[in-house]
Amino acid sequence: MKIRKSVPADFDAILEVINDGAQAYRGVIPPDRWHEPYMPADELTREIAAGIEFWVAEEGGAVIGVMGIQDKGEVALIRHAYVPTRGQRKGVGTQLLKHLQKLADKPFLIGTWAASSWAIAFYEKNGFSVAMSAEKDRLLRTYWSIPERQIETSVVLADARWRRHPGAAR
Repeated sequence: MKIRKSVPADFDAILEVINDGAQAYRGVIPPDRWHEPYMPADELTREIAAGIEFWVAEEGGAVIGVMGIQDKGEVALIRHAYVPTRGQRKGVGTQLLKHLQKLADKPFLIGTWAASSWAIAFYEKNGFSVAMSAEKDRLLRTYWSIPERQIETSVVLADARWRRHPGAAR
């Protein structure tokens, strides 16, 4: 498996991986937060324009996982981390996450759906911890541009660097 920064020609493959991997959320996240497709092409275009840099895991010329990183000044966000359904639980996400963590020497934060216990367990297994509710709301309002309803139904996970960061709640 090779991990590399995405190029414009990867756009369709990134979109396909996101929408396939996101099927795990169907029937799990609140129904008012689910839509089909989970991420339309225009939303992916906006996310890239907002500074999310996508990285892809590739095997045999096929994209088998995607993960974005977004620099927010004092922190870096992991955004849109997906592996297609057929390739999940094979270490692709872990390798992408470890690669992205090497790209920035600053705290990392991850937002995900509160109901996605498997995603939370994945990040906890990789050294992240769930932020307390009040801190979670503050972090989501500070570093993400998401609707209030999504803030209500999400969690934030932080790495060990965040826990040592002056802005972290103690």
